[in-house]
Amino acid sequence: MNAREGYSNPDLTPEIMDRVDKVIAQHKGEPGSLIPVMEACQDIVGYLPVELQDHISKGLNVPGSRVYGVATFYSFFSLFPKGRHTIKVCTGTACYVRGCQRILDRIKEGYHIETGETARDRRFSLEAVRCLGACGLAPVMVVDHETHGRVTSDRVLKILDSCE
Repeated sequence: MNAREGYSNPDLTPEIMDRVDKVIAQHKGEPGSLIPVMEACQDIVGYLPVELQDHISKGLNVPGSRVYGVATFYSFFSLFPKGRHTIKVCTGTACYVRGCQRILDRIKEGYHIETGETARDRRFSLEAVRCLGACGLAPVMVVDHETHGRVTSDRVLKILDSCE
């Protein structure tokens, strides 16, 4: 079976796998290349599904358990699709006291998404994080790389509606 047959994952198209194969070929045999290959492949696909981990394992001739171990150890790797926009809502003490739960609930209701999940349309991924380091602006949320302070449950949907 070649790399393009047998994958039920619609994200692993022949065009995507061609790009992945080029990355693997470029680094094959280089010591310490596993993480850079995984990063590049995640950049191409958006995440590291098990079929892609398998392909990387075979292409670099490393055990699948090692690829999976690296993918699950480092927080910057994702085994699941991510949204085009990442929402991080701070749940630290200052944000909690000032209503972060109302913000999370409003996002969940408004976009039919749970914490730690990606919306079906892949528009948003929602994360609850312990601290964003902006306690004076509580409650705080970060959308992609933009920090929003003093967020209210009414204002949160307006902020997110502006994201395409």
